Amino acid sequence: MIRLCKIFSILIIVLCLFSGCVQVGSADDSPHIRNFFAMDTYMTVTAYGENGKAAVQAAEDRVYELDALLNAESRDSEIYSLNENGTATLSDDTASVLKSALYCCELTDGAFNPAMHPVMRLWGFTSGKYNVPSNESIKEALKLTKPSKISLKENKATINLKGTEIDLGGIAKGYTSSEIMQIFKYNKVKSGIVNLGGNVQTVGLKPDGSDWSVAIDNPDSDGSYLGVLKTHDKAVITSGGYERNFKKNGMTYHHIIDPTTGYPAENGLVSATVVAEDGALADALSTALFVMGEKKSENFWRNNKENFDFILYTEQRKIIASDGIKDSFKTELEMKVIS
Repeated sequence: MIRLCKIFSILIIVLCLFSGCVQVGSADDSPHIRNFFAMDTYMTVTAYGENGKAAVQAAEDRVYELDALLNAESRDSEIYSLNENGTATLSDDTASVLKSALYCCELTDGAFNPAMHPVMRLWGFTSGKYNVPSNESIKEALKLTKPSKISLKENKATINLKGTEIDLGGIAKGYTSSEIMQIFKYNKVKSGIVNLGGNVQTVGLKPDGSDWSVAIDNPDSDGSYLGVLKTHDKAVITSGGYERNFKKNGMTYHHIIDPTTGYPAENGLVSATVVAEDGALADALSTALFVMGEKKSENFWRNNKENFDFILYTEQRKIIASDGIKDSFKTELEMKVIS
């Protein structure tokens, strides 16, 4: 079964969904909500307070603006132009996302790689025309996925290897959610939450002064969850092979490709959730940890624990969580805490 990327990765259990923009109760406690479709997924943006209506409208407009710039499959986007021509002068937004992607690639030693587009196309994940490539074609495509061939100086981007292509889909929604947080703050919204197809980010506390409750989806069962995280002013983003996949000759192939092999990552994890203040970082790292697997993820966190926390769900149906969130994440499943 194919799922839209990250729609069900994280379920928000603190809010009901409304159509359009809804106001109830007192001015300060009224939720202003926008539901819309962008970046190939359904999104919900919610803000409380007297400026909430303007904030959620500005947020929706901002999402469409960024989608138009970053969509690698849209002929009108800056990324498509860069991939086609090998060079482009980028807007500040696109340059910022690309800079973040290259930074995350270096930080994770390539576990997150924004240059995997040629391999993703080979598998059919860019078009929906799924295919199991030959070993030879994968080896050839991997030659085009070297991030060292991508340079960015100020806003001038250049691809120095013909055939190399960039796809920022693994970081774009995280960057977008952080941009919405800035819109909220500009509009003096002190309480809000966004769900960009399962990429959740919050500003402040709930109107009643309590933390937001974010439920982490259970990949094994639709409608259930692994546990509930209490959080505020954080992004909570999950990646997993169950999100988007196809079956061929009795085998299931998912969309998170290991940059070292060119095949779907198989490192003992079913899902990886990252909790961080920076949405772009959380988005990229959720993919990277899934590629790394349990032990490498633990070691990586120990070296970078000031920047994020994690929740891993293994093929043995166990949960592994970093100790930074051990008191805020509640689950009925067996959980191992890493310190």
